[in-house]
Amino acid sequence: MILQALNAYYHRKCNSPDPAERLPEFGIEQKDIAFVLEIAADGALIQLVDTRTPDARGKKLAQSFRVPQGVKKASGVAANLLWDTVEYVLGIDTRGNPLRVVEQHAQFVSRIEALPDAALQDAGIEAIRNFYRKFEPAQLETQAAWPQALEVNAVLTFRLHGDVNLVCQRPTVVRAILNAVTDGDARMAMCLVSGDDAPVQRLHTSIKNVWGAQSSGANIVSFNARAFESYGKTERQGENAPVGQAAAFAYTTALNHLLHRESTQRIQIGDASTVFWADQASDLESAIPDIFGDPPKDDPDRNVQAVHAVFAAIKSGQYGAVTDTNRFHILGLSPNAARISVRFYHCLPLAELGARVAQHFKDLELVRGMYDPQYPSIKRLLQAVCLATATQPQGDIDRVPPNLGGAIVDAVFSGLDVPYPSLWLNTAVGRCRAEQSVNYFRAAAIKACLNRQIRRLTLSTHLPEKEFLPMLDLTNPSPAYRMGRLFAALEKIQEEASPGINATIRDRYYGAASSTPVAVFTTLLRLKNAHIKKLATGRGVWFEKLLAEILGEVADFPRQLPLPDQGRFALGYYHQRQHFFAKKPADSTTPEGAPA
Repeated sequence: MILQALNAYYHRKCNSPDPAERLPEFGIEQKDIAFVLEIAADGALIQLVDTRTPDARGKKLAQSFRVPQGVKKASGVAANLLWDTVEYVLGIDTRGNPLRVVEQHAQFVSRIEALPDAALQDAGIEAIRNFYRKFEPAQLETQAAWPQALEVNAVLTFRLHGDVNLVCQRPTVVRAILNAVTDGDARMAMCLVSGDDAPVQRLHTSIKNVWGAQSSGANIVSFNARAFESYGKTERQGENAPVGQAAAFAYTTALNHLLHRESTQRIQIGDASTVFWADQASDLESAIPDIFGDPPKDDPDRNVQAVHAVFAAIKSGQYGAVTDTNRFHILGLSPNAARISVRFYHCLPLAELGARVAQHFKDLELVRGMYDPQYPSIKRLLQAVCLATATQPQGDIDRVPPNLGGAIVDAVFSGLDVPYPSLWLNTAVGRCRAEQSVNYFRAAAIKACLNRQIRRLTLSTHLPEKEFLPMLDLTNPSPAYRMGRLFAALEKIQEEASPGINATIRDRYYGAASSTPVAVFTTLLRLKNAHIKKLATGRGVWFEKLLAEILGEVADFPRQLPLPDQGRFALGYYHQRQHFFAKKPADSTTPEGAPA
């Protein structure tokens, strides 16, 4: 189904009314080419053009061109048509293997000479043939870009002087390429993607830009050992899962387009490279990365606007029409040596997609400080549960467990009651305990994980437990939540009794209080009496009433709290702390929500 969906997306993009959005036709691929040999009609070298331009970080990126589809290269010699590396195109050794370079260059030239007569008569092809008749390596020494091209064995191609397009893009040449695409030795079989009888593609084009995979690319569909073969189909690779040449080109081209470094339809979360597309054109295709990714520095409100647009569409019924047959696809890929693993795949109607995105942010919704984002990105939530370093004060994202990011995204799109990975709750609680601090991002992650666990448990056992609210909940009976509130109240008493204090009970006791309450709270409740004596009488009475209200549902302090209850403790602590700093009515001497 994944390959069929990618094949359909490819044909949708090929038929796009906007020429800039169209994907290459069968037999053509998009390739980054750093240098172009501009030649005259008589074969004279005019100049070596450097197509690279610096990006925002100063790294030079090559321009992308439509060229004949490259051949699958392994250890042998295999030349591409009309474009390749310096060694293939010019026959100049760059790595100390001159005999191999002679063979590479000979094969490159032979592929050009093997073109049909119509193509050989094209002015661009004639210019290339003339170039080889008179080429001398010394001609390149006068070109400023030559040392850089030689150093990295760069990819080269040709352009006829006066043309805008490359020689391989000239109409006569393109027609010859398309007519010569089919491998004459390919066997016919029913294509598993299209269902048509078609020549089987033996080796599929590599998929590139999957984080962690080989830089040269990796495959989703491949066979390279007898262990993967069956039914006696051992003579040629690919026959165990026959995919037609056209379908193989379509799905690989579409997926490489979605994974391209400048794609607006992909996000990288942990080791999961995730791409999004729809059966029909939809704003959500490019909005989803804005919703879940970090907003750019020059547009910090982009993700807020994207989330609001989804909420507005859901409210207006835009994603809920009965006649809406548009489906949305979410594909997560992760590296696995020379192959690519499918981490997850979801195919959803837009109405369900919108509802699941909305539920994700509803689960994360939490009272926040002035500078905390309304809709935190998954990357920022992951950073918050990682160890902070001098260079990464928000948390070192490289220390995130590799499977965690993809598992979170998978849970978001799996269903409204599918729990988030337990590892997320574990790491968030553990980081709170290690740093003796519960910040907005960790509290949001804990609340989201707990509420989904509660929702799933309620459905399976019919034993309802109240879900946690975004703000302080005075009626929540959870003992762990109440003990978190109690710890926040005791810390507030200490702060008011000793203004300007450098370290509070949180810095010394949070870890023990959240895991082994009985060992800590008896001591803290005894010490708070000394602090209350330092407060004004009215203030001290108010705190005593607050403590009585909190402890009203706590029968006893347990010896230990399991990890989910440590999360409830952290959430109670965060809610109570935020409530202390919330704005109260101007004429009130008792904070809002306090016991009478």
